Amino acid sequence: MLIAALILAIAQAPRRPAVVSNVEYQLEFTRATAATRSLAVSMRLDAGAAGPLLLSLPAWTPGAYEISNFAKSVAAFQATSKGVELDWDKADYDTWRVEVKAPGPIEIHFTFSADHLDNAMAWSKPDFLFVNGTNVFLYPDGAGLDFAAQVAVKTEIDWSVVTAMTAAGSRRYQAANYHDLVDMPFFIGQIAVDSALIEGKWHRVASYPAAGFTGQPRKQFWDELQRTVPAMAKVFGETPWPNYTTLMVFDPEFGGGSALEHQSSHLGIYNPGFIGTPILASITAHEIFHAWNVKRLRPADMVPYRYDQAQPTTWLWVSEGITDYYADLALVRAGVIDSTTFLGLTTEKIGEVSAAPAVALEDASLSAWIQPTDGTASIYYPKGSLAGLLLDVMIRDGSDNRASLDEVMRALYQRTYKAGRGFTSEDWWKTVAEFAGQGDFAEFARKNIDGREPFPWARVAPLAGIRFVVDSVREPRIGVGTATMEGREVVTNLVPGSAAAEAGVQLGDQLVSVGEIKVDPAFGVAFRARYRQRTGEQIPVVLRRHDAEMTVTMVVRESIRVEERLEFDRRAILKPARIRQGILRGTTERR
Repeated sequence: MLIAALILAIAQAPRRPAVVSNVEYQLEFTRATAATRSLAVSMRLDAGAAGPLLLSLPAWTPGAYEISNFAKSVAAFQATSKGVELDWDKADYDTWRVEVKAPGPIEIHFTFSADHLDNAMAWSKPDFLFVNGTNVFLYPDGAGLDFAAQVAVKTEIDWSVVTAMTAAGSRRYQAANYHDLVDMPFFIGQIAVDSALIEGKWHRVASYPAAGFTGQPRKQFWDELQRTVPAMAKVFGETPWPNYTTLMVFDPEFGGGSALEHQSSHLGIYNPGFIGTPILASITAHEIFHAWNVKRLRPADMVPYRYDQAQPTTWLWVSEGITDYYADLALVRAGVIDSTTFLGLTTEKIGEVSAAPAVALEDASLSAWIQPTDGTASIYYPKGSLAGLLLDVMIRDGSDNRASLDEVMRALYQRTYKAGRGFTSEDWWKTVAEFAGQGDFAEFARKNIDGREPFPWARVAPLAGIRFVVDSVREPRIGVGTATMEGREVVTNLVPGSAAAEAGVQLGDQLVSVGEIKVDPAFGVAFRARYRQRTGEQIPVVLRRHDAEMTVTMVVRESIRVEERLEFDRRAILKPARIRQGILRGTTERR
């Protein structure tokens, strides 16, 4: 009986994943695969033992805080060994279980759809493809992520291949581990590429379409890079990459600008109208700053990255918001924008935060993964940026301008990232207090980071020679908040008793037009300008509810809006003036 029970237990015990080695991938994108808007993917490896081999695709891409389940774009999956097909099934959404019959070489083949114009996905045109490693590179589940791998690219002879991955031959690349492997997206096709040295490190710009970003705008962009990258590197005291690649797609069907960071590259998608504007420089600075803050300096909640599930954290206000603060600082310190423009950008963020429902920064950070529809889904960007400015001022004031937020970021970078770990709440607030030299930040953390109280602008702004001005403005207001969802403006907030509420507008309605104004993300500005002198007039509001279009009548009504803005105090006394200059120039007064 004991022997029989033992045999049964061994038979029913879960089998360990087979150990793998000599991992190599191939990406094939040609005119033929482009015609189907797909690419062919191969994975070759040596299995060290017979048994079930679990191969998984990531469920998300770090930096894009959402579960994407890339496995849904996989088709024609096949597993073979020495030309013989192997049995396989799905262990879960993202995992294929291949039955390895004997140790030796295994080949995996599948196709992947490349039809999502999203910088975390894969997208193609007849002469171009971008693809992220998280989309297509399977990993052996349960066997660790420290394996080295090579990637070969098969494409047309007259097409180019650009990636930040280390070259290992002609159209061959290598990575020391899986984290590096999936953190370096590829451009394949007809693209424009040029390079330049920035403080001794090569920086490359690759753009599609090849003729879409050339001439003076490209020269201007290079000039901005040459100036802003050193300003950001100064914060941390080093440039951590051997080389850096900026990957840019310009497509007229894309409605705005969006980019996704990687450790030595970033991938941006823009409407061509962004070319030559400061917005392009701002987004670029934001993503490059991420090479320090996020890809290296990172909350402990996200170290190491897991690819099979969400990794929520309360610290996106630092990872994204303070990065946004430093993107603005880089531009002003580099002379790309002036100090007045910097203050204007900050004021716009104050307005954006004021218009959204009150939410704690920690809560907003946590909720990023579920994308709330109440208008707070991305509020940790502007609100976190404003928190960065406030902390910078308070640290400089407490230290008599001998230290700043720069020193906090640099110290955390050295103490946590260089030590191979992520930062904790204790790390953050202890370091802030250390460089401030005086003051207790517990109240600020409780009220303004973990709490929903308004930021203390009236108290803190004057410490940096900045006036916080509050005005009351009477103007036409509809009384709704909207969010863009799949190109539609959907009502996510409705003020009780407002003009829209009394007209019958409901939460979840899509606004199509309000009077003579077609609704887009900025329609409120146009509405107020058009109907400023037309109080009491009845106007039609066209909306869609449950896929049915309908029209309701709304009475134009004025309401009082509180407008908050920042202004430089030209009569600021010595210390606030020194603090203000220190912020704008990136300097302190060590003694």
